[in-house]
Amino acid sequence: MNPSVDLIDFGDAHGVTDLATFVGRARVAVPDGAVRLQVPAPGLLVATVAILEGTGLMGEGTVLGLRVVSIREAAPGVDATVSFRSVSDRLARHREEETTFSVPATTVTPSWAGLTPPRQGWERVGLLDGAAVRRIAEQGIAEVAEQPHQGGGGAAVAALRRRVWGAMSDTVPPIAAGLAFGAHVLGFLRPGETAAVATCGRWTRLSTVRGHVLMR
Repeated sequence: MNPSVDLIDFGDAHGVTDLATFVGRARVAVPDGAVRLQVPAPGLLVATVAILEGTGLMGEGTVLGLRVVSIREAAPGVDATVSFRSVSDRLARHREEETTFSVPATTVTPSWAGLTPPRQGWERVGLLDGAAVRRIAEQGIAEVAEQPHQGGGGAAVAALRRRVWGAMSDTVPPIAAGLAFGAHVLGFLRPGETAAVATCGRWTRLSTVRGHVLMR
């Protein structure tokens, strides 16, 4: 593998398809968004997207979706944040049997990319039924959808979304609705499965076997 080119070899074509699915789902929620692709250790890819962007210097209200997948090989030091559009354009040219993905050379710098969730120190606080998490997300989506009929402009819409996705559920343990929204959008929830809730400082994490959603 040429170390001068940021190539990610997933080892099989399914890995490339999985990346395409992850980006495609995130793009539905954030059409002009981006994905951060990191290889923090040999054989490991971390793909991160922002489903909801927060406010202020601390990024309060930010909701990140994160997939950790095994790969065969990657160029050393891969850490690039690239637009959904550039990733989708590159994937559209992939042959069905290809196992490698060439990271787009043009990067972007969204504010959320500067947030680094902790890797250690998480304290598990409980489990939630996946169906309950989905209901929280669907209730929030329905509430936000009412806004166009209420008027008030972009500022009112933004304020409504912050209120809706920042609201805490009545589940045990409680979670912010934004976590449920992220898990729902990214397809991390499945009937009959549970989601684990953990906290670390300002961060809360909702995890399933398909990925993690983190909220600050």
